[in-house]
Amino acid sequence: MKQKANKKSSGFSYLIPVCICIGIFIGIGSFTFYYARGYSYLTDDPNACANCHVMKDFLDSWQKSSHHSVAVCNDCHTGHTLFSKYYVKGLNGYHHSMAFTLGNFHEPIRIKEFNRKVTEGNCRYCHQDIVQNIDSNIAHREPIQCLNCHFNVGHFNY
Repeated sequence: MKQKANKKSSGFSYLIPVCICIGIFIGIGSFTFYYARGYSYLTDDPNACANCHVMKDFLDSWQKSSHHSVAVCNDCHTGHTLFSKYYVKGLNGYHHSMAFTLGNFHEPIRIKEFNRKVTEGNCRYCHQDIVQNIDSNIAHREPIQCLNCHFNVGHFNY
């Protein structure tokens, strides 16, 4: 009988350290999320993008841009469906937090290919009438990328 009791208690003894580790992970994660104002990234507020000093110049230039009155950061830099919006936000949040924590990012910050495609898709989404006319006139060639010519529509270069 004693051996059965020891087996049960030894199985239970692994549960306590696992619960402690999970609790520590959730506690540190929650504190970090609060301290880094992670909740602000769940909104459409452009000021959330400037939580990091690296993005302050981009916020300032957006406020002077032609799109300031019609689009916020998420309109250009995330998808238009709920899933795609938060998928891109989550992916970028992970990459940005890693880059900023470890300090391995280019300054001034540059758009990555994935985000460039998201932004290009959003240009085409909002301006589809114009883009269809342009694309139909160059059907024999590869479509023109909006950002090749309009690289500073949302943000001025400095």
